[in-house]
Amino acid sequence: MDAVRVALLREVLAGTAWPDAARRFAGALRSSVVPQGGGLLLVGTVEYEPWHLAAHLVDEAAWSGQPELAPTLVRHRVRDGDPVHLAVGLGRLAAARRGETLLVVAPRRPDEGLLERVHDARRSGVTVLSLDGGDAEVRGLAHEALTVDGAAEVDLDTVQHLVSAAAGENTLPVAPRGRQRFRDRLSRLADHLTAPPPARW
Repeated sequence: MDAVRVALLREVLAGTAWPDAARRFAGALRSSVVPQGGGLLLVGTVEYEPWHLAAHLVDEAAWSGQPELAPTLVRHRVRDGDPVHLAVGLGRLAAARRGETLLVVAPRRPDEGLLERVHDARRSGVTVLSLDGGDAEVRGLAHEALTVDGAAEVDLDTVQHLVSAAAGENTLPVAPRGRQRFRDRLSRLADHLTAPPPARW
């Protein structure tokens, strides 16, 4: 999602807690990985692999000049022939140590095997962050958590866009312009995203 669309998304969500919550969470992520020179591990569940978030963080790392934000995507299933950046399996969590950060993205409760690996990583000194759907055990393992449950105005994918964009920010956010109804802002965003590109002459 480009910067213009993120700005529009933030405008739509102005008046909700999500833009500020995403910035706080992104600040925790940045303060965990930047001083350490990197070491960000990103893992999802068997059913949900956060490759989209990984790609956005790689982009933000490049655009912001903070290469430490680029994660290593840890996958539940690695196949022969996968490219190097997609060939890191769950064994990497067992090797994680103090100074590294593990970001867990879990829309629903992960399997017990992953929870045990995250618990072991935390005991080894790894900082654990979670973007989750409300599972109490996932939140309990995290040093910092951002929960998107079924009652939220947004879904987890949308919050991931907000977090990744905020992680690469180098400036303070601009204050929102006035108050508008949530539906009006949502309608304007939908109109913008579905509009044809401007004609070029």
